[in-house]
Amino acid sequence: MPLHADQTVAEIALGNPATTRIFEQVGIDYCCGGKRSLAQACAKAGLDVDALLARLAATPPPAATSDWTAVSLAALVAHLVDTHHAFTRSELTRAQALATKVARVHGDRHPFLRELAAAVDEQTADLLAHLAKEEQVLFPAIVRGDRTFVAAPISVMGHEHDAHGVRLAQIRALATDFIAPDDACGSWRALYDSLASLERDLHQHIHLENNVLFPRALSAG
Repeated sequence: MPLHADQTVAEIALGNPATTRIFEQVGIDYCCGGKRSLAQACAKAGLDVDALLARLAATPPPAATSDWTAVSLAALVAHLVDTHHAFTRSELTRAQALATKVARVHGDRHPFLRELAAAVDEQTADLLAHLAKEEQVLFPAIVRGDRTFVAAPISVMGHEHDAHGVRLAQIRALATDFIAPDDACGSWRALYDSLASLERDLHQHIHLENNVLFPRALSAG
């Protein structure tokens, strides 16, 4: 079916996962903001919807990709935990250590690095607690098919995803879109690489939960 401006951003991303790269490039949120229509998202971002539609329509799908709307809920949960949760924990550890080091070494000359390190610390604490709640409470209930139970924790996790999105935007702004200054040391550049990688994966991660797992869990018979 041809793409159109009234489709939600999430629908477009689910139809062709390769379009998420375009959304990343133009700054359109397809995870927490995925329920907006493309027209609404473009209006908010100040983009020409027809030009973006043309780019999205011309984006070839990946050579091979899993259709997460078709696999079992247990398989989707396993993918989220083994791939995205594992990466998030690992990359948070790396980013937090680098942020602390860079703030200690360069914070006197660049005070914003201390603010960035504090934001990374807060993000780390919030995300680790969030992952634990999903793995210990929500995901087991989803796998059991306990539709009556899951509605409340899904609502809570959705609100927490929105908060994570706000924190990601704050970190990106503090890190000047992850573009290091010319005189940045290797650790500073590594920090920005880590934060950019974490942001990209979290967008995919939250997209799969908000727009695939949670709706399917709520509608499962």
